[in-house]
Amino acid sequence: MTRTLGAAGELAIASLIERAPLASSLAQAFKAQGFSLALVGGSVRDALLGRLGNDLDFTTNAKPQESKKILQSWAENIWDTGIEFGTVAGKRGETTVEVTTYRTESYDPESRKPEVVYGENIEGDLSRRDFTVNSMALELTEDKPKFIDPFNGIGDLSKKVLRTPTKAENSFSDDPLRMMRAARFASQLGFDIAPDVLVAMKEMASRISIISAERVREEFVKTLMSNNPRTGIAILVETGIADIVIPEIPKLRLEIDEHHHHKDVYEHSITVLEQAIAHEDRLGGPNLIIRLSALLHDIGKPKTRNLIDGGGVSFHHHEIVGARLAKQRLKALRFDGDTIEQVETLIALHLRFHGYGDGEWTDSAVRRYVRDAGDLLVHLHVLTRADCTTRNARKAARLAAVYDGLESRIEVLMQEEELSKIRPDLDGAQVMKLLGIKPSADVGRALDYLLELRLENGPLGQEKATEELMKWWSAK
Repeated sequence: MTRTLGAAGELAIASLIERAPLASSLAQAFKAQGFSLALVGGSVRDALLGRLGNDLDFTTNAKPQESKKILQSWAENIWDTGIEFGTVAGKRGETTVEVTTYRTESYDPESRKPEVVYGENIEGDLSRRDFTVNSMALELTEDKPKFIDPFNGIGDLSKKVLRTPTKAENSFSDDPLRMMRAARFASQLGFDIAPDVLVAMKEMASRISIISAERVREEFVKTLMSNNPRTGIAILVETGIADIVIPEIPKLRLEIDEHHHHKDVYEHSITVLEQAIAHEDRLGGPNLIIRLSALLHDIGKPKTRNLIDGGGVSFHHHEIVGARLAKQRLKALRFDGDTIEQVETLIALHLRFHGYGDGEWTDSAVRRYVRDAGDLLVHLHVLTRADCTTRNARKAARLAAVYDGLESRIEVLMQEEELSKIRPDLDGAQVMKLLGIKPSADVGRALDYLLELRLENGPLGQEKATEELMKWWSAK
């Protein structure tokens, strides 16, 4: 349905002119070659919500190679990595555009890639989109802009509800990743999911298994990095999708019986995630590493759960088991090696603070805490503080005060000893010269010994370090 512009369309146009003045020049470039161009999908939705950014999505009746030629003359640089799927992208100034040929697409039941067929009109293109709020368009190449809304997306936008343009089962069969997008948009936009859409997600959850790990990862990350990840994660868990894409999370919902009491580990983990987000300013803003670590920090508990006679539950070494499980899951989701290593390290270390409040930590223990955390020390501070979810205000205040003490102690030692640069007091060349040896395993062992002395006693100085090295060597 092509609607008159109306108040909604006028708002979208005003937002577009204000935030993306280059859109009209791009439309004119397509019009000059005899093609139509329309702002589409999330860009129209965000324009209507007053949150349009510098990344704009367009659809056109021009074929991909024709779009590429036009963009080559309009943009400062272009890339066509998505041309196989009908998309060509370009950038001019601060504005990035993606132009996609009208298309319909669907997945073969066993395929991980969509089969792309180019469409003949914009209405057909809009019908294959994920949700009605993303199935609106602003046609920009006619005499006056036209607001195109065949599925009443503007109505659903005003109601803050996610519906599919066609029957939900058909939409999710065409592209199962749309089920994860529903969870993501619920988190990002604060929208509800229509009841029939939720039912279809539950019934078709297993269909997500045909989607590549990389695409699943990207949707999961977008949900996790939203302002309200709790909502999206809860939807993934409740629909059964999480059982397939990240099963460690629903497994945190451990049974609680009347004799063996313990916290709801799932709820605790979500709360830790939210509390970590509240401290992200210490990390410079939204941070994927801390969010992954907070969400996954207790996933070792189901495997280490042990019922204690007389009541109670223990989870011995769950941090070690959890670090291993997190590494396995993040590898399966094709996260990069640095991300995996950092999350694994934080989960393995997240219990190290416990016991500090007993007053038994020596300077040596503090040095090792800093050494083991390395560049992730502030992340570990954030995770450890977030891991306190007790409702006992007095206990929470005491734990916070104790950790304040640890951070202050670290700061003092940092200033006195440059803890962030802990190294042996002698380097490898000095060790070889003093011991009269060539590069070998003995050099590494000598440096390890000197590092242990440094951690235990603080800076030794070269003279004392030489003396200790010679004693160690003569005793070998």
